[in-house]
This record gives sequence, C-alpha cells and structure tokens, in this order.
Amino acid sequence: MTEPKKIKKPRGTARPIPGKCIACGARCQSACPVDAIEMSDAGEPIILSEKCIGCLKCVKVCPADALEMFFTPEELKILEELARQQAAGAAPAVEEEDAEEAALAQMLAAYRGVWVFVEQTEGEPAKVSWELMGVGAQLARDIGTELCAIVIGHGVEHLCREAFSYGATKAYLMDQDVFRFYRTEPYLDACCHLIDKYKPEIILMGATGMGRDLAGAVATRVKTGLTADCTGLDVDDKRNLRQTRPAFGGNIMATIMCDKFRPQMATVRPHVMPMPERMEGATGAIVREQITLNEADILTKVIEIIRDTKVGVDIAGAEFIVSGGRGLMGPENFAMLQELADELGGVVGASRSAVDAGWMPHDRQVGQTGKTVRPKIYIACGISGAIQHLVGMQDSDVVIAINRDKEAPIFQVATYGIVGDLFKIVPAITSQLRELKASKRKG
Repeated sequence: MTEPKKIKKPRGTARPIPGKCIACGARCQSACPVDAIEMSDAGEPIILSEKCIGCLKCVKVCPADALEMFFTPEELKILEELARQQAAGAAPAVEEEDAEEAALAQMLAAYRGVWVFVEQTEGEPAKVSWELMGVGAQLARDIGTELCAIVIGHGVEHLCREAFSYGATKAYLMDQDVFRFYRTEPYLDACCHLIDKYKPEIILMGATGMGRDLAGAVATRVKTGLTADCTGLDVDDKRNLRQTRPAFGGNIMATIMCDKFRPQMATVRPHVMPMPERMEGATGAIVREQITLNEADILTKVIEIIRDTKVGVDIAGAEFIVSGGRGLMGPENFAMLQELADELGGVVGASRSAVDAGWMPHDRQVGQTGKTVRPKIYIACGISGAIQHLVGMQDSDVVIAINRDKEAPIFQVATYGIVGDLFKIVPAITSQLRELKASKRKG
C-alpha cells in the first residue's frame, strides 16, 4: 500500500478587509515577525505581499477581525486536494507549524492560577494589593482557576490571612530575614523561584515604585511580557489576559495580549480597581517556601530608613475633589476652587495642562501621568477632558463637569454637566453650600 503523496500546505497572504479596521494602534504591525506590514496615515495596515509568510499572527491579534488570508487559485487547488485526502482517510503528514502549535498548547496548559503580589513595607500592606485581589478573583472565576497571594517579607504571615479575607484561597509565603526590607535582587529571586515551581498563568502587581521595579525585573528574567499601568483586565475564551491601557500618549486605549508566553504579567495603579468587600473569617492554605540567599552576595544594603514627615495633600484618597484646567486662566483663580473644596471637605486637583503651566504642583495632577482617583464627587472646572485626564478620574462615583464648550469630551463621562461660565457657576455653588450649612445650624 503506497503512502499518500505529501503536499505542502500553502500559507497564503494576509490582506485587509475594507472598512473593518478600527485603528487600534498597529497591533498587527507589532505582531508581524518579518516586517511585512506598514501603517497608513489613517492607522490602517498595508500588507507587503512579497514579505508576508502567512504566519497568521496579524490575523489572530486583530481585535476587529479586519484581516484575512488570501489564496491564489493555484493555492486553493492545493487546499482542495488536501481536503480530499483527509476525507479519504489519507491525511498528509503533520507539518512543522502544527507541531509547533501542539508544543505551544502543551506549554500554556502547564501554567494555571491567578497570583497577586502583596506589597508590604515593614509588615504594612499597600491597599493596591487588596484592590488587585478583587479583579484577580473575577479573572480566576472566568477561567476556572484559583486566586493566590504572593507574600514575601519577614514576620508577614498575618498578610496571608488578610489576603484570604479579600478572596485568595492560597498564599505562597516566603518569610526570611533577608526579605525584611525590599531590595530588587532577593525579591526577584524569590518570585522567580515560586514561578518556576508553581507556574502561574497570570501575575498582577501594583504600579507603585516597588511594583514597577519588581515586575519589570521578573518579566525580564522569566522571558515574558509585561503591560504597565493597566486600566482594565479581562480574559478571552483561550485564557489570554486582555490588558487595556492608554497608548500613543493617551490618545487611544490599547488592548494588549501575551498569547505565547507565560506567565502573563500586568501592573495596575492604585485606585483604578474597586476595593473588594472584606470577608471576615475567610481561610485558605498557606504554602511556605524558602530559598538560600547569602546576604554577602546581595549588592544593595539598607543602612537606614528615613521617613518623610512632610504632610501633603492625599488627592488619591480624597472623597471630594474639585479640579481645574486651562479654563481657570491663571494660578490665582484656583483660590476659587479651594473655597468650594473647603465647603465640601475635599481637596483641589488639576489637569496636566494646569500643572505644566505651573499653576498647581505635580502632586495635585489627576490623569495618566498623575494620580488615579475614585472620589465620591469629582468636579471638573474648565477641563476639556482629554483621554489622559479621563483615565485618571472616570471611575468617580459622581462627575460634575463645568465648561463653556458644550462639545467638550468631559461631558461624555459626566454624571451632571453644566455649560456656562465657571467664574460665575463655581462661586454660586460655593455660596449655596454655605447657605445650606447656615440654615442647618440655625435649625
């Protein structure tokens, strides 16, 4: 019995589907391994057919299904012949790329679990860790796996139990004197030890000074991708983490995936995700691990800790924020916003344009390059609403926008919008609040 003739399966050439591209930020171009895609001025792909190898990477990564594979009549005939052989039970040998796909699937299947790094300083946890537990629990439910905490430090076992109260079912604890203070080298070794041994598929860290430093080092050593400053996280039907963040200077929102490497890593800024409800009495399993680290081999030493005693304004944790932008016309007019903030028991914030103009200090800036806030009430005065600003305040409970331009983007996210002169409206609101307070005191 003769073997069926082996036919090389044609790959075809990628081509755009007219009218479907959403200009997502050149994801197809970045995915192409042979530089066969150029982008037009409109942000749409131009396929260089002489370079395309038909690897399908651009087709798979496109969020709008705006790319397809094109086959010549000769290639279509070959595909028909392959289909005929398969129907006759004489399928051709598995091609090399099929074997590669099988190996990739086997590797991806070895990684399971959603991990959240519990950041702490001398045993005091960072709140962003518990915020990440909330979104981590949802991701774990979506892909049918467990939510785990990574706790590294000295005398920090209590953080494992606290992690259980925020939804974790397991905590990996590395409690050694060498981890008493955060230093990149020992924490990096600890994280990589846990990753190599237990193979998580998703790792979330806070986009803080510590988190940014550690996440980048871990991703580099384990050779995986890392998306920083995410504003949204979910998963697709193939267990890939969809990581949404501002891109191109904040002008668009990009969704990034790491579909061929594990673990998938993302950092999220404080106050971006809602704080989950605490479940008192919740329990879980503590997995204790240790590694041998020689203190003499660690180049960084902590000599002294000097705490910053300067009392500043905590804009990120404020419940009421009155923010000003270019529409304030000058730094002296922020005093008007301060009066309103004082009546509300809140603080004054600013847009990037106001900070860049020197009207307010950087620690008051709300937005992509400033602070992310989630107040009960956010009042935007003279702020147009560029996406860089919106990503920092759009999750406020109530947004009140005051602007002369009725077409200003800020009104798209506002709960209440006031079109008019802020120099008349803001003092009127302040005056009304004072009158209400006075009447209550008299009553």
